Amino acid sequence: MIDTHSHIYSKAFNSDREEMIKRAVSQGVNSVLMPNIDSTSIDAMLRCEERAPKLCKAMMGLHPTSVKKDFKEELKIIEKWVNRREFIAIGETGLDLYHDTTFINEQKEALKIQLKWAVELDIPIVLHVRDAFNEVFDLLSSCYDSRLKGVFHSFSGNIEDAKKALSLEGFYLGINGTVTYKNSNLPNILKETGYKKLMFETDAPYLSPVPKRGKRNEPSYINYTVTKAAEIFNVKIEELTEVTDRNAKELFNL
Repeated sequence: MIDTHSHIYSKAFNSDREEMIKRAVSQGVNSVLMPNIDSTSIDAMLRCEERAPKLCKAMMGLHPTSVKKDFKEELKIIEKWVNRREFIAIGETGLDLYHDTTFINEQKEALKIQLKWAVELDIPIVLHVRDAFNEVFDLLSSCYDSRLKGVFHSFSGNIEDAKKALSLEGFYLGINGTVTYKNSNLPNILKETGYKKLMFETDAPYLSPVPKRGKRNEPSYINYTVTKAAEIFNVKIEELTEVTDRNAKELFNL
């Protein structure tokens, strides 16, 4: 299985990172894709990749909640790395209007720039979208390029958002532990959309699935999410992971 979005370079894993990686491998996880946050996370992420290069693959981008007045300086650092070596994706980036809309214009500008990089480099964009689906769809429309492709990570929209996202050629939905939550509407949404354009992630150390909710998340817990999804679709786990892993391999050129 492929964990398509996981922050295993986080300080939350400093005490047992090697053991955590071994648990992931023992549970069948063969790739962990790591999104960047901002300039402060790059070194830790790249060290993690260096320690386990066959398992860990790095992205490069600026997270929307890290977009402040100095976002252009942050983007200069990100761009320097993008031009220095290859990354599997631009991300994570996007729009987040859940807690604070102070820098909405700056977030939009930062996203436009990163969308341009993804097209120029012919690599996918990994989108963090929270309370901002309409705004993101508008931006994607205004910046449309047939080469643009990506994933709506940790999908949190409604059925209309899901259908619109999936109508975009080359785009997928990233599903994590939230699908196991009792109050989640994701199961109903997925029943309508099917699983042909999905991929799985953990977003570790966040969003632990039931029965690990409330604890630190880690890649080995992706099994709980996959099992729940297989129940939703009434298919065998092997059939589901074959499709979703193929999606991840094609999108990220693994």
